Formats: sequence, C-alpha cells, structure tokens
Amino acid sequence: MGITMQSHTPEWASTLISLLALASRLEDEGHYNLAKLARAAADAMGRRAAYEAVRAAEWQDLAGEIEQVTEAVSRLGLSEELTAALRRGANALAGNRIPSISETPHPFVCRTCGHLVVGAVEETCPTCGAWPDTFQWFAPNYWFEALDPPAALETLRRTPPQVAALLGGLSEEAMTRELGDGGWALRNVVQHLRDAQEVLDHRLELFAGEEHPVLASKAVWTWATQEAERPPTTHELFEDYQATRHKILAMLEALPIAEWWRTGFHEEFGEVSIRQQVSYFASHERTHLPQMESLRHQAAK
Repeated sequence: MGITMQSHTPEWASTLISLLALASRLEDEGHYNLAKLARAAADAMGRRAAYEAVRAAEWQDLAGEIEQVTEAVSRLGLSEELTAALRRGANALAGNRIPSISETPHPFVCRTCGHLVVGAVEETCPTCGAWPDTFQWFAPNYWFEALDPPAALETLRRTPPQVAALLGGLSEEAMTRELGDGGWALRNVVQHLRDAQEVLDHRLELFAGEEHPVLASKAVWTWATQEAERPPTTHELFEDYQATRHKILAMLEALPIAEWWRTGFHEEFGEVSIRQQVSYFASHERTHLPQMESLRHQAAK
C-alpha cells in the first residue's frame, strides 16, 4: 500500500486555497511583503501534510507510486502532457534507469491561473493570456537555484571542516556500524560525499577541455555501499574527499567570473551551467549534515 490522498478537513483545504488567493490579490495590489507571508504559509501547510504522509506511508516501488499519483492527476484533468511525462518516468524507473530530460522535460506553471505546460512555453497562456516568460519554471531541485560564485565557494570551503567535526572522536567500528533500519552508516555518507565530489571534479575537467560538454547522468547514491577499491578506513575516505575539495577550489578560484555561466548538456537535466553544477553539489552536501549528526549520536551510544 502506498501513499493515499490525505482527507484533510474542509477548513484545511479552504484555508490553503484562501491563502493562495490572498497572495495573488496582494501581488496584484503591489503588497509583495504581505503576499510572501501568505505564500509561505500555504507552502508550509502543503509540506507539513506531505511530510506526515511520507512518515506514515508503507512504500511500494517508486514506479508503482508514480503510477498511482498519475491516475489521480489524470482524473483531475490537470495536464495530459504532465501525466504522459510521469508515465514515461515511471517506465524508466521500472526499467532500472534514470529518466532522461527528453522523457521528463521541465514543467512551467502560469503564475496567474495555474495552467501547466511540460516543455518550453512558446505561447501565451490559453486561460489568462499571461506571456510565456512570466511562467514559473520548476527546477529538478532547489540545488539548481544557483548561488553566486562567492557564495558557492564559501559553501564548498565550510563543509569539510563540519564533516570532520562530525567524525571526530569516533572509532572506525562506530562509523561503520549498520543501523537496524538498514540505512547508511557514517562511512557510507562519507563515501557518498566523496563520490559526488569526484563527479563534480570530472565535470569541471570536461568544461575545461570542451566548449559545450555532454554530462552523463550518474546514480551516485547507489555507490555509497559499494566497497570495491575503497580506502580501508573512513578517515582515509575523508582525506580523499578533502584533497579533491582543495583541487576543485583551486580550479574554481582561478576561473574567470564569466566562465561560471558557460553551459553543457546534462543527460538528465538538460542545459546546465558551471554555476548551477557547483551550486548543486555544494547545496547537496549540506542536506547530509543533519543525517551525519543523527548517525553520530546513534554511533556514540
């Protein structure tokens, strides 16, 4: 049994819609600081409900979950393009591969009326007449909301010392101890950070040698528990990670600012810039720090 549609109270649904409607009215009147509060409240309501649903769910395979939600979206008549893209993505996952950008193009939503388009928006909104460049682009992940180069560099600099602090004082046995839920040990997280960074390093090398490189899609998260040809200790893994970080920082610090906006073609995400790639990996690492902190507390028991 997968996630089911939550039967929230009529008050909950009415409040959510009222918040979004209020935000639109406030924006129309130029009261943007009030509008942001209404949109934040609506976003928080949706995220809290989703968080509770994920925690309570008994998960099936992802392809099955996507198909279940796709059927619900189809019944609502939201977008045939969207349901087709979701089904292509589900088929890719069922075939044990990552969907390509051609199978799951970027979606855009009209900020005024909610009309949804999958792929490039080339015409005005058929419902409200909004122009194509006013639609909201939904990035694959907020990590693609690129940091400015100085902020990206600072994020890359500050993460390794924080990782080191989370490993400090722990024995190798504690860092490799598997938890009862079958999740990653601390060593696996460090392996994952190292693997992800090596992907970034390789991509920066491609950008240095090619005008518009093709960036292969990598299922990096699946490598974290693979021990072949790994350093024997977690601290050695960390040293590898830190050494590659120094190399990456040296490359980026020498990169002219204009070069950060150069693009390549990513098989999964389409056109991406150096700036987006660096921001992606820098921001991605930050999401693993709470995980490491929790694992440290468990390992220390």
